[in-house]
Order: sequence, then C-alpha cells, then structure tokens
Amino acid sequence: MNKEEVYDAIVVGTGISGGWAAKELCENGLKTLVLERGRMVKHLEDYPTMHDDAWDYPLKGELSAADKKKYHVQNRVNWAPKEDVKHFFVNDLEHPYVETKRFDWIRGYQVGGRSLTWGRQSYRWSDIDFEANKKEGIGVDWPVRYKDIAPWYDKVEKYIGVSGEKLGLKQLPDGQFQPPMELNCVEEELQKSTRENFDDGRLVTIGRVAHITDPEADIEGRGVCQHRNRCWRGCPFGGYFSSNSSTLPAAERTGNMTLRPNSIVYEVVYDDATQKATGVKVIDTETHEELFFKAKVIFLCASAMASVGILLQSKSDRFPNGLGNDSDALGRGIMDHHYKLGATAKVTGSLDKYYKGRRANGFYIPRFVNLDEKTKKEGYLRGFGYQGTASRQDWSASVAEMGYGADLKEAILKPGQWQIGVTGFGEFLPYDDNRVTLSPTEKDKWGLPQLAFDVAFQENEYRMREDIKKEIVAMFEAAGFNDVQPYEQESGPGLGIHEMGGARMGHSAKTSILNENNQVHLVPNVYVTDGAFMASSSCVNPSLTYMAFTARAANHAAKEFKAGTFS
Repeated sequence: MNKEEVYDAIVVGTGISGGWAAKELCENGLKTLVLERGRMVKHLEDYPTMHDDAWDYPLKGELSAADKKKYHVQNRVNWAPKEDVKHFFVNDLEHPYVETKRFDWIRGYQVGGRSLTWGRQSYRWSDIDFEANKKEGIGVDWPVRYKDIAPWYDKVEKYIGVSGEKLGLKQLPDGQFQPPMELNCVEEELQKSTRENFDDGRLVTIGRVAHITDPEADIEGRGVCQHRNRCWRGCPFGGYFSSNSSTLPAAERTGNMTLRPNSIVYEVVYDDATQKATGVKVIDTETHEELFFKAKVIFLCASAMASVGILLQSKSDRFPNGLGNDSDALGRGIMDHHYKLGATAKVTGSLDKYYKGRRANGFYIPRFVNLDEKTKKEGYLRGFGYQGTASRQDWSASVAEMGYGADLKEAILKPGQWQIGVTGFGEFLPYDDNRVTLSPTEKDKWGLPQLAFDVAFQENEYRMREDIKKEIVAMFEAAGFNDVQPYEQESGPGLGIHEMGGARMGHSAKTSILNENNQVHLVPNVYVTDGAFMASSSCVNPSLTYMAFTARAANHAAKEFKAGTFS
C-alpha cells in the first residue's frame, strides 16, 4: 500500500459497525482504508473449531488453569470463553485496563471483532426509547426519532436476515422478518399462561435473531441456519450475520476497500487551519512501526470504549481534552444492560415431547413496564425485557442419583424432565459520573495509556433489578412451574457486553460530542457509529441499532464527500 495516498475514507474497526461502514462507503464509490487492531480472520478459512465436538477437547471444552488466568476478567462469573472459541477473545493479561470500580470489558481483537461471537438478538428501538431522556429530564435529548431511523432498520434487516414474529407493539416495532423459529412445548405453555393471567400487555414470543431461516432467501451467497448452535465458533454456512461472512466481502467486491489488520489506531489528527481531521496515527502490532494514514472522512467503529479512548488521545492545541470535547462530555454517560439475574424453574409433564436440532435462539418477553399510566412502576424509571429458553435435562442428571444395573442404563438413555430459565435485560441510565478516562500512570504494551473505568449501578438500577426477579417469578408461578427460584449472580457493568455511551449524540456541542448524523459537532469529517454514540441504552440488544445508524451515517458521509464538503 502507498503510505502517501490520501484515501477517501478510513474506517477504524471491522466489527458490527465497521463492517457496515466499509460496505456502504465502498459501495458508494469511496476508496476506503479499513484498519483493524487484531489479526486477520477470513470467512471459512479461519474458523478452526467450527466442526469440533465436545470429545475433541481434553477437558471437555473447559479452559485449562493457565488459560483461566489469561481470561481472568471473563472468568469472574464463569462466563469465560471455552476452548472451542478462546481464539476469538482477548488475553486479559496482554490487554489490561484500570478499574476504579469493577467493569467487565469483554473484547475480541480480530477482523470481524465481536460480530463473530455476538448473541445475534436484533430488536428495533421505538420513540418510547428515543423520547425518554427529554420527557424525564435525564441526560441529553436524542436529536433523532424513530421515523429517522426506520428506513435504515429496513435496509439492515433485509440485508442481514432477521427472523422473527410481528407483534404490533408500540415499544418494539416490527421489522422486515424472515420466518420465525419455533417455540417448544414448554415455552408455548408460558406463552399461553402469560396471555391468560396478565392484563398489562406482557407476552412471550420467539427471539428476533440475525439468522437466515428462509431457504429461498438469496443474501450474498449465505446459507440458511442449520440449527447447530455453534455460532460463536464462526458459521461455515453464513447462516448468522457477521462482518466476515457478509459486509466485509461486500466491500471487497467493489474493489474500493484496502483492509489492513494488525493496526492499532490511537489518534485522529486534527488540522487547525482547515478545522478538519486529516488522518489517523497507527502502530503496526507486528513491526511496532508508527504510521500515519490520510483520508478525507474518518469513521470510528473500534467498539464503544475503544473509540472513546481514541478520541480522548486525539489532543491538539484546539482540543486539549480530546477531539471535539468542548463540552467535557467525552467519556461520560457509560452504560450497559442488567445481566446475570432472573429465575429458573422445573416443569412437570410433556415427557412425551422433545424438540429437533439445537435452536440458536430463545424466547423473548418484551418490555411491559413504565409504558403508560397503567404499567407505571413506582421507584424506578425505564424498563426491562427477558430472554430465556426451556429444555430437557440430559443424562448427566442421573449421575447424582442412586441407581445401578438395568434401571440406571435405561434412565441415562432418556432425556430428563423439562426445565426453564430466564435472564433479565434492563435499561441503565446515562449518568455523567459514570465515565471512562485515560489513566495518567498505567500504559499498555504499546506505550498507550490504559482506559480507566469508573462506572457503577445506581439506585434506579438496583430497584429495577429487584423487580426483574419479582416479575419473572410471578410469571413462572402463574404457569404452574415448580421449584421456581429467582437468582442474581455477582456482576457489574460491562458483563452484559452491551457497553455504550461516552461520545453521545445531542443537539449541541455544549452538551454532546456528536450531531444527528453521527458527526463530531466540531470536526464534521469524523463520524462515530459504534456504541459510543448512544445517549441512552433502552433495554433491548443494541447491535441492530448500531448497524442502522452506521448505514445512515455512511450514506450521509458519501453524499457530503461527493458534494465536496470535506475537500
């Protein structure tokens, strides 16, 4: 590559957002350099465990003692990646950060980022979400509303392939869906009971998930989901959406993309004379060479916290506290979703019923609180939803029981009783004192300042967490399930892996970093379209919203570029 070339655009990051930015910019004709700090991962070629079985691993897939140390952050609550997928997650010892308060930062440094390992749950926001900050006087008002994003939700859903059921809910707008996956018999019991026993609008549906389910669909050569449920190893069929199987190949086909892995972007360079960014500074992780790449347009899609870190490091005479940071909002308003709490239960009956395949999805219970006066809750703002699944226990349940001979042999050949579990995902408010900064003392192996996290749940979150447990217990008991047990595991912000905020959108550079088009207010040829732009968090999985905003911003940038705005 020609280091002196001035690219039309640079995209930093190759995950959910970076892949979409690359695709849209390249398809609009912009010569685009795509930079990824991690190693190269090619679709199909670099999924080494995609066909493995549990018996292919000496510890049945569990990490060794040495590996548990390497993944110590992810291992705090036994979430850590297993042997079959550890190569798609960072070594925590090699990539440290500072925790003023506990923050579980789960990362994947490779081409494709966490699009290879995401949960694929894909839900739209509604105006209930976009209007909440303004109505309640929390944070800053979103400068967009649902009507502005709806066409881009349409575009993204059609392209990535989202299966789901249309419901007609104001809090969860319907989308462009492929055929929904099926609930199993116990999930249908819960669905029926919920409909009959609650009059507040709550319901049970199948999850909306980025998996192709229509055999007739023709989406860039991807195949239909095979229900293997080995998604985070990399799908050889392309059944679920990832940057590697979809958007990056689309960008490559245009001939306009230059992809450079092993490239840590640490600064956006600002020109005082033109009041624009001129490029990015990079460290090559293999040679340790420091490089400078030039472009007319820059997209930060490095993941929310990483993009905030780049902006904080991008200091100049004009912006001594970070690029575009006249408001001191940069690094503030960090959010995640509640996680690791809910309920479990056992279910009698239906022993003559089972299910086929390993459905890579669960059921979903949309938000049903604080939507109107009827559903208003005292003690906390916003709401929550649930994700869960029902299944039959396997033969291992018999190991702890007394038994021998023919009876034991017969028992272990049959599935056990049904069980059901649910996890709550609740909204996290955007507090200015929940922030990430650059450590003044701690550096990483590249000599760059480590990020320091000072983020915590506050009273609103703790009150909501109690209600999350209470309401699902009520639903399970109404369904007649047995041994209903609420649970709440030790956790904190970050573990939901939906970290967002830090470079929020807003109406003014006095209170926010980005405008309604994801441009830095004061440096308009810089766009930020990963989770950093979020001004609030809703309670639904955010990746679909990142993709919609990214597609919208990239097309805005392409239009402005062609109009000569950034020249």
